[in-house]
Amino acid sequence: MALDMTASDNALPRRAMKAEMLDLETEQALARAWRDHGDEAALHRLVTAYMRLAISMAAKFKRYGAPMSDLIQEAGLGLMKAAEKFDPDRGVRFSTYAVWWIKASIQDYVMRNWSLVRTGSTSAQKSLFFNMRRVQARLEREASAQGEALDHDQLLQMIAMDLGVPLRDVEVMDGRLSGSDFSLNAQQSGEDEGREWIDTLADEGATTAEMVGEAHDQAQLKTWIFDAMDHLSERERFIVKSRKLTDEPRTLESLGDELSLSKERVRQLEAAALQKMRISLETNGGDVQQFFA
Repeated sequence: MALDMTASDNALPRRAMKAEMLDLETEQALARAWRDHGDEAALHRLVTAYMRLAISMAAKFKRYGAPMSDLIQEAGLGLMKAAEKFDPDRGVRFSTYAVWWIKASIQDYVMRNWSLVRTGSTSAQKSLFFNMRRVQARLEREASAQGEALDHDQLLQMIAMDLGVPLRDVEVMDGRLSGSDFSLNAQQSGEDEGREWIDTLADEGATTAEMVGEAHDQAQLKTWIFDAMDHLSERERFIVKSRKLTDEPRTLESLGDELSLSKERVRQLEAAALQKMRISLETNGGDVQQFFA
């Protein structure tokens, strides 16, 4: 099975936006035709229908400076991988399952090829690379709401504590990200009337049917996550809930103080617990990447 991703940057998105929208019954029928009978035409139809999802996700990574055509190709590879492995009997929509494969494929590509990042793609490096700016923005908002102003050094220290990584790693990554951030408000040409890059992003607004499907899928994912937590000890569950399942995740240091453990020991317990959960989650619905980011 092959998906044509050799078209120009504009032609492929146009084709993708014209692709059919699959209802649940059709989607499951196509997935079963591939799984049970090796029907490549069904697999191709399933992938083509969701290529717009892959392109939309690829556009979110444009700020890292990679060519959009390459991002789309990687997103397409992740989509095909998802389609090949999707089990329609798991009770989750294909779009929800595919998101994790697409995101993982794009992130791996960005980590391998971004102009200044040549340090591999361990889970810790990936988490810092893709979450640092988000955490920074949240910390700055919280400080501003309290009428405080953080200097740069304070901010980097707080980011390191929040993400549970060494300060030196945060300082190095800050330098790399500061040197290659890509503004979506930059114009595509030097002319005043040139379009901004943000104008090329696909509309991500969900339809009513998609929102209903998403609510069902999120409920299923929540069930899988709590089932996976049954394999953890009471202390491991407490750490995972405090770090991953709250609106304001706790730092490793604060958990260490409460549990009378070192920050490093808390980090080790968290990593072991997440590995147990990853194994359980992968048996149900693939690699649930967002939970581990």
